[in-house]
Amino acid sequence: MDLKDIKSIIDLMKKNDLSVFEMEKEGFKIRLKKGSSDHGGYAVSNGGPAPFFHTPPVPQTTPVPAPLMETAVAAPVVKGPELVSPMVGTFYSAMSPDSPPYLKVGQTVTKDETVICIIEAMKVMNEIKADASGVVAEVVAENGKPVQFGQTLFRLQ
Repeated sequence: MDLKDIKSIIDLMKKNDLSVFEMEKEGFKIRLKKGSSDHGGYAVSNGGPAPFFHTPPVPQTTPVPAPLMETAVAAPVVKGPELVSPMVGTFYSAMSPDSPPYLKVGQTVTKDETVICIIEAMKVMNEIKADASGVVAEVVAENGKPVQFGQTLFRLQ
């Protein structure tokens, strides 16, 4: 892998707001981690010392405190298994923009049979199947948004 490929991966990470990227192929292993250095760059590791590619730091904004509320209403906590992302990529809830979503609240899913979504990773569309059975209680992931490995996509009951 040459420097041009690494820079392309860094651009992909920026575009999809990813903080970590790992790849291993034919004995070559690379791990990119955003913000792992003191100057806000990317750490590149292939088993040896980690050089840093500097990127300009993102300007920090001062958070504005939200107005105080007299009573806070907590969202109900859904108990049950969660369907999580098996990879880093872009989450799609349907086969195409004009197709209905794979899952809706109240729909029953069957482990290893029901396709729950598509995750695009490195321009490959991956159909993801349920790794648990149950009834969809909540759709957590947003269509067309990046997801991380292990991120909750759906909650079941």
